[in-house]
Amino acid sequence: MEKESELIRRCIEAACRSKESVEKWRRQRRTLERLPSHLSQALLRSLLRRRLIFPSLLEVFKHSAEEIDLRGENSVDAEWMAYLGAFRYLRSLNLADCYRINNSAIWSLVGMTSLKEVDLSRCMKVSDAGVRHIISISNLEKLWISETAVTANGVALLSSLKNLSVLDLGGLPVTDTALNSLQALTKLQYLDLWGSKISNKGALVLQSFPKLSFLNLAWTNVTIFLNLSSLECLNMSNCTIDSILECGGDEAPFLKLVFAGATFMNEAEAFLYIKTSSLSYLDVSKSSLNRFGFLADMKMLEHLDLNSSALGDESVEMIVCVGANLKNLNLSMTKVSSAGIGILAGHVPKLEFLSLSHTSIDDVALSYISLMPSLKVVDLSNTNIKGFIIHPGTESHMDSTLTALQNLNYLESLNLEHTQVRDPDLYPLSSCKELSHLSLRCASLTDATLHCLSSLPKLTTLQVRDAVLTTSGLDAFSPPTTLRLLDLMGCWLLTEDGISLFLKKHPEIEIRHEVIQNLSTEQQTISNCPSSSQQFPKISRWNRMQEKLPIPEFFVDQRLKYSREELLALQFSPLSIEYPRETGSVTPNLQSFQRD
Repeated sequence: MEKESELIRRCIEAACRSKESVEKWRRQRRTLERLPSHLSQALLRSLLRRRLIFPSLLEVFKHSAEEIDLRGENSVDAEWMAYLGAFRYLRSLNLADCYRINNSAIWSLVGMTSLKEVDLSRCMKVSDAGVRHIISISNLEKLWISETAVTANGVALLSSLKNLSVLDLGGLPVTDTALNSLQALTKLQYLDLWGSKISNKGALVLQSFPKLSFLNLAWTNVTIFLNLSSLECLNMSNCTIDSILECGGDEAPFLKLVFAGATFMNEAEAFLYIKTSSLSYLDVSKSSLNRFGFLADMKMLEHLDLNSSALGDESVEMIVCVGANLKNLNLSMTKVSSAGIGILAGHVPKLEFLSLSHTSIDDVALSYISLMPSLKVVDLSNTNIKGFIIHPGTESHMDSTLTALQNLNYLESLNLEHTQVRDPDLYPLSSCKELSHLSLRCASLTDATLHCLSSLPKLTTLQVRDAVLTTSGLDAFSPPTTLRLLDLMGCWLLTEDGISLFLKKHPEIEIRHEVIQNLSTEQQTISNCPSSSQQFPKISRWNRMQEKLPIPEFFVDQRLKYSREELLALQFSPLSIEYPRETGSVTPNLQSFQRD
């Protein structure tokens, strides 16, 4: 089966290599009409990625394609829709963010009995007139029309689509009256009303939807919500909440609650009527909550987001109460310190994701994090992590604190951006054999960083931003065979020629850097074709681009550290740091590397 998939992949790649190859197989219309649906869709996706599709070419897919995803395609207009309207078996059509789609273009879909799903999200030219075309698709089951020009009157027209189970009206001016007109949609399971004009009175109508399991009321004026027995997921982000549920009745068996940015008028009663034994997902990030005692009863929580909340070390005990089942914990931008992480250690055996970004933790926290055996993703960006600890009474004996992370046998992703780690501190990471994503951003990292990470067997994404990397260092870098993305944004000493040479040596790797911002991933993929006649895409000159590039607010120009003569020397020769002969060993030169 794997060999067959590889053969099919190669055939599709060959078919989409150029305009000439497309024209060659296009003439074989009868063969294409018999193409199985999944192969037809794979071929169509590849043509879209390479910008080789055009309206009339769609005709060869009209007897085979069942799902078409054109989201974000700026060229899609009424001409494209005219061809799509002839697709006999089209079941799902995604036109989200296609800004040329208007009411006239949608007319081509009128009466398509096979169509079950249509996504028109953010198609700003679609209005009530377009809805009149949509309601002719009698079998429609899923409809997304968020952030379009549809008014409350247009929403009311949707009441005739009796088979709707998913309806996204996000960002539309839905009124209480308009919502009341949708009571006939008794099959609704998913309803998105964020940013609408409904009130507490209008929310009473929601009791008319007996199968409703997902409801989004974010950015609305709803302050009190009634208990709906079928509801599993409720989003009231950025709402002012008096009570999640009105008094009386059974406790609501929610599975997922999202209150990001919400203001709670009565913290003591906010979660009083929630059935805590069923809740597995809770997001109260950026909310007004100051007390977290309610967490103690939520024993089944798997996902807890407290990002930008008032949580401090004194409240970590509440997380300990629910830690047995936690898999995802976000404490970014809270008041938690290393002491708080120490309280948590040993009580979260199933934790897989931990974010401590923008907290005051330091290297002491790493030893506590190492006691969380199931961790796969760790975000330590923008913290006080240095990567070493100086023993009291001596400045020469320093222990690498990142060694503690070697105990995390499942660690796949690590973010150390905007920390104070240096080259020698990173060597323990070479023993993290499951590490596939690593993010670094520090003005003190050099070529030695690339060298020590070259032995990671599963590394697929490596970000080394704002570092003092040189052309010679990049040339000497022997990347892991698994590496597919190398982000070197902000490494200003790298030259265009040096990056171009690296790409020719490693065409399977996508590089991100200012001098090649206009070089698309697709172009790099094409350059990897075996044909010797294909030339490497020309890279635009840095001196023609530098005036056009935006300077990020975190920009650090490493050139300020050096004189003009030193910069020229650095650009074409490696830094005077000796690479260790064996991965994992630290040479005296690296140990004595000066730290601030």
